[in-house]
This record gives sequence, structure tokens and C-alpha cells, in this order.
Amino acid sequence: MLRGVDLHIRPGESMALVGATGSGKTTLTALVPRLHEATGGRITVDGQDITALSRAELRAKVAVAFEEPTLFSATVGENVLMGAEGAGPEDLARALEIAQAGFVADLPQGVDTQVGEQGLSLSGGQRQRLALARAVVGRPPFLVLDDPLSALDVHTEALVEAALREVLATTTALIVAHRPSTVLLADRVALLSGGRIAAVGTHAELLRDNAEYRLLMSGDPTGDGVAGPVEPSAATPTARALPARTPDTPEDPR
Repeated sequence: MLRGVDLHIRPGESMALVGATGSGKTTLTALVPRLHEATGGRITVDGQDITALSRAELRAKVAVAFEEPTLFSATVGENVLMGAEGAGPEDLARALEIAQAGFVADLPQGVDTQVGEQGLSLSGGQRQRLALARAVVGRPPFLVLDDPLSALDVHTEALVEAALREVLATTTALIVAHRPSTVLLADRVALLSGGRIAAVGTHAELLRDNAEYRLLMSGDPTGDGVAGPVEPSAATPTARALPARTPDTPEDPR
């Protein structure tokens, strides 16, 4: 359960979200695109309460890629281009390059290859890369990434992270991270513990000042010995603004 979450992401900033298993990271990220509905508090994007936006308006602002991606019974190209209305072949090629999805060229019909529902004909890493390509194809103002590289080998992960750094330079992002390499993509880090934001700072600051964060970064994904985390069952954030980046948007003075 999330309780009293207060998190402000500045325009153009990438925020990593770190926490022990069951701390509510996926629940929190799912609230932004309204895959779950908040039962209290509010979330704003560019100062607008997300409940005041139609789902189409919200999805145009916020793109997502999750650890367990959803692919549809369609071609590879159609699956990726679902992420942006009006996107064309150049956008598709750019998105596949960012996601290091070069394997598509080796498929029987390339981007016109049909993939089964949930992409069962592809490996986990291939599905994740197509889902990431779909998230970035429309150059969204706000990205939500929930550990979207977990199934990749170390070499491919490093290549994707390098490409993502360029994407993150021009957008606002919330990134669930389990490994230091992913954390280092972000400008700041928020530590989620016991359903609350326990600390916010740079990676170096939290390593220096926060014992729980040091434990998580040491490679203990459960945070054994850390009191408080429970399996999320409801979402009740009193969330601060999650502003999408626009070049002329001033930082929320709050």
C-alpha cells in the first residue's frame, strides 16, 4: 500500500525509483498512465490533474515500458507504431535503433513479420526491446520505464542504456531501477520504503547517507533487514506533480 507519497519530478529530469521487493514501485509507476486508479491524493502532469485528462490525452503525454511487456497479434512494425499516432518508417527505424532491436532485420519478413499475442514467438529480451521501441517512437514528453531491460544480456543492456541517455536528455522520466547501471541513467533517485518516499537525492548522496539504499545497491533485491516494506494492495498517494517536459515550462515553485 502506498501512503503519503510526495514526489516532484522537475521538467526534463529523469528520476530513478528504487526500493525493496514489495515496496510499491510498480504500483506507483502504473498510477501515472492510469493503469491503476489512485484512491486518494492526486497526480499532475504539466500541472494538470491526470483524472481531468481523457485517456487518449494522457497516453499522448505519457509512454510506458514495463518488465513484462504486452505485444499484440500484429506485425513487428505495427506493434511499435502503436506508440505514436502518425509515426512513419523513419520513426520506426529510429525507435528500433534506440532499443537495439537489430534482430528484427533477421526475422522472416523483417518489420512485417507477424508476432503472436504477447509476442510468444520472441524471446523475453526481444519482447522487451520492442516494447521499449514502442515507448520511445513518438518522442513522448514523459516516459515511465519499469525495469524494461531486465531480460537483456549485459552487452545489449549497455548498448540500450547508452542510447537511452540521448532520449532522456530531451524528456522527463520515471525509471524503476534494480541495478546501479540503470540508476546512473537518472539525475536523481527516490527511495521507496514501506509505501512512502523515504529519501530523494543523487546516487552518490544516497550511497553516502542512506543505509537502506546502500543495501539495495549492494545486490540484495529484497532488502533483508530493512523494516517496513509490504506487498502493495492499494494505491493512496498524496502525490506531488509529475510534470512532463516542455521547453518553456518553469519548475513548479512548490
